[in-house]
Amino acid sequence: MAIKKSQIEKWIVAQKKHRLSDTHVQMARELGLNPDKLGKIDNHRQEVWKAPLPLFIESIYFKRFKREEPETVKPLKQIMAEMEAKKKLQKREKEGA
Repeated sequence: MAIKKSQIEKWIVAQKKHRLSDTHVQMARELGLNPDKLGKIDNHRQEVWKAPLPLFIESIYFKRFKREEPETVKPLKQIMAEMEAKKKLQKREKEGA
């Protein structure tokens, strides 16, 4: 699955806004959650019956994948760096060919 730079940037903003760790962001991405809609899930201060966002993500991740956390966790900045490196490599190959 190709990941666009704009999607990664949205996840970076959501991670800062909702104070999520890299593990929670990766779990949410694997679950297919929309970074723009996380605010609807994360208003546990007004609605006390809702679980805080990190706990909610952990619970639904466990329900779907039957494990506590992902096997390997990649920070979003590392993904962005890999995308940039791959793009530069493709550009060099194109110019050389």
